[in-house]
Amino acid sequence: MLNTSYSTSIGNPRRLPNQRWQIQPERPELVQMLADRFDISPIISQLLINRGIGSLSEAEIFLEPELLHLPSPLEDFPDLAVSLELLEKAIGSQAKIAICGDYDADGMTSTALLLRSLRHLGAQVDYAIPSRMHEGYGVNKRIIEEFHSEGVELILTVDNGISAFEPIARARELGLKVIITDHHDIPQKLPPANAILNPKLIREDSPYRGVAGVGVAYILAVSLAEQLGQANSDITTQMLELFTLGTIADLAPLTGVNRRWVQSGLKVLPKSNLAGIQALIQMSGVQLIGVKQNTTPNCTDAINRVSTAKSLKPEDIGFRLGPRINAIGRIADPQIVIELLTTDDMGMALERAMQCESINRQRQDMCKQIEEEAIEYVETRYVTSLHDDRVLLVVCPNWHHGVIGIVASRLVERYGVPVFIGTYEDEGHIRGSARGIPEFNVFEALEYCHDLLGKYGGHQAAGGFSIPAENLELVHSRLSEFANKCLEIQHLKPLLKIDTLANFNQLNQKLYRQLNVLEPCGIENPEPVFWTPNVRIIEQGTVGKAHIKMTIEQIVDNRRHTIKAIAWRWREYCPLPANIDIAYKLRENTFNGETNIELEIIGARLPIPTQQSQIILFNQFKSVSTKPRTQFEHLGRGYTCCIYNDKNNGALELRIQNCEGKILAVTPNSTTGLLGSCRQDAKEVDISQPPYETIISAALQALDNDDF
Repeated sequence: MLNTSYSTSIGNPRRLPNQRWQIQPERPELVQMLADRFDISPIISQLLINRGIGSLSEAEIFLEPELLHLPSPLEDFPDLAVSLELLEKAIGSQAKIAICGDYDADGMTSTALLLRSLRHLGAQVDYAIPSRMHEGYGVNKRIIEEFHSEGVELILTVDNGISAFEPIARARELGLKVIITDHHDIPQKLPPANAILNPKLIREDSPYRGVAGVGVAYILAVSLAEQLGQANSDITTQMLELFTLGTIADLAPLTGVNRRWVQSGLKVLPKSNLAGIQALIQMSGVQLIGVKQNTTPNCTDAINRVSTAKSLKPEDIGFRLGPRINAIGRIADPQIVIELLTTDDMGMALERAMQCESINRQRQDMCKQIEEEAIEYVETRYVTSLHDDRVLLVVCPNWHHGVIGIVASRLVERYGVPVFIGTYEDEGHIRGSARGIPEFNVFEALEYCHDLLGKYGGHQAAGGFSIPAENLELVHSRLSEFANKCLEIQHLKPLLKIDTLANFNQLNQKLYRQLNVLEPCGIENPEPVFWTPNVRIIEQGTVGKAHIKMTIEQIVDNRRHTIKAIAWRWREYCPLPANIDIAYKLRENTFNGETNIELEIIGARLPIPTQQSQIILFNQFKSVSTKPRTQFEHLGRGYTCCIYNDKNNGALELRIQNCEGKILAVTPNSTTGLLGSCRQDAKEVDISQPPYETIISAALQALDNDDF
């Protein structure tokens, strides 16, 4: 039931999402060149440029990934030949092979992929996955000793092993041969394995650099099948399906070879002959739809041609299939997923898929409860100090370690600051996960606290750590110290990256169909985000438990254009102001046989004064040589501002000063301003980008409201 209200007032600006917008710069000449060459909308051209396309040849490869030249993996992976030789000998002699996998989606799909392929090739092969709760990530000495006692002769790690120096050294002492397949960062000292396959070790311009652990496993498995003359379509298709599932679920970049292979994999997944994938699709309720396919660099015919085949989109895996797999690794036994993806028995596959479904619901309930408790913790302890701390450290007992990383990501989305979240393993030890924001390096932050931590690791965006309980407050202080060195106040709200401006008269079925050339979208090739300035909400109301449904209007060339929109989980912002700038994704909605384009709203802000309106405000002060300083607040910080009129040349200048003494100087008709403590050391800044445009708007409004 839609609870409808009509928006007639300006609204409360505090009820808008706390966001900072980053709008991609335009490149008109390249936009037109791409539009002319490929017969696409200039909007699509801009989207391609935003994804790193800088030439016609790069655009051709992006639009038709099959044009990407792929060298033989043997050329790019120095240890691949040795790995194939070791595996071929082991298969020929029926030596026992053991796979050591990982408990996340990448590790589990990698394990299943190699189990299936090696069994198909006649190998004696088994596997082990360490316990998330009791052992943590990666191969360990217990697993090595166990493999040795079982008569294993060759160990194959997947999605782990590159940092496991001591366990690998122990395996070699015991006479075992070891092949490491991994994609994580390279440590200072490599383990003494017989062969190491890791894309971080190959040339930087290799098309294979971005593959995840399952990509390395796929390359190894396909190469081995080819070398043994058994690369038939059935086994290679199965491997491609598992590669696609793992690559998307692991959030690997959907560029280069990943884009090429995932695009192919998404087409074959719906008609998979793998019982486990069929069962997953059935249990998750994925709707299979006809998809427009791009087959030539000139996209006109391809965009308008609809395939009769069914296909999946990455979001079907990322939001439906992937979480059901990941939930097992987080709170249950990874063997469930391995059996799901390796069985040919549809009955067993459905049983395992039902287990995935049930455990994923448990995981969702856990996340919801922990998130609510974490929000209460933050609102109680950080209510006045967040801008000073610039980082959240949230620790509570009795939380499940397997899901706190998900909660950390949600807290980052909510508060826009780096989040370190943990729970007690016992009275003396805390184990946790961390998630960052673009301007904050999680691994460097952990290194900054190294003397206060136990084990830790990670990269730019995420990490894991342990803390002796007595060091908790010291770690919080040290993290805050680090955060204050690299984060400004304007960084402390969620970042919304926006592709390009669009007007409502451009949002039609033709544009929506052309967006298909960007698929598959995902990491490093995100779904397009558009924005439209100063629209009017003519009808809005809540729908369901937490959403806002609305009708929005824009006047373009003296004509009114209206469109329906939904804002998921925005109930707290209802009613929205009548006039706002909006950021959104395009959606297609079919109801009663009629298909229309609608908007999924993901951002909103009060309209920024147009350049013309800013000029008018400037001109109000022409009659005075200076405007007495006016104080105002913006995002909790105090500023002073004035209009300065240079008597020598008659030029007006808006000057805004913060509490540190830095001044932003702006003149009418300019897209740039000067920022610094004095004009001599000032740097030029783009005032159309955050945080400057909103500060300028607040200053002009403060001056306009001041009676003088």
